[in-house]
Amino acid sequence: MRKSRAKKRILLPDPKFNDQLVTRFVNNLMYDGKKSTSYAVFYDAMALIEKRTEQPGLEVWKKALNNIMPNVEVRSRRVGGATFQIPQEIRPERKVALGIKWMIDYSRARNEKSMSHKLAAEVIAASKEEGAAFKKKEDVHRMAEANKAYSHFRL
Repeated sequence: MRKSRAKKRILLPDPKFNDQLVTRFVNNLMYDGKKSTSYAVFYDAMALIEKRTEQPGLEVWKKALNNIMPNVEVRSRRVGGATFQIPQEIRPERKVALGIKWMIDYSRARNEKSMSHKLAAEVIAASKEEGAAFKKKEDVHRMAEANKAYSHFRL
């Protein structure tokens, strides 16, 4: 690696819940720099979650995010002309990033009315350990388990 690593930018906590993780999620949810719109979507989704589950929306969301975050992933590595999928542990920052990305992507793919409804439905599903984002985590873990014979090739 020739260049130095980029500095980790400090995020300001969000105005309602005073949580940096919420800000990070909203930044990933945002399109075209429309942060206030993405905050509105997120807060509406939290209100919907509270209405549907009778639990604090933020706690349900954090539980869902923890259920989605993967522990291992497979990375491709060429060894002697063959490409192997090598399972590796994931560092904490990447775990969170993948969990957020999957939750947003699979929320967008759902068939509800608005984005806040889609997000709320995906969060509720993930908190119950079901839904597309949770399935993605299970698939990644299954892939790592299937390829654990190649773990001695680890970088």
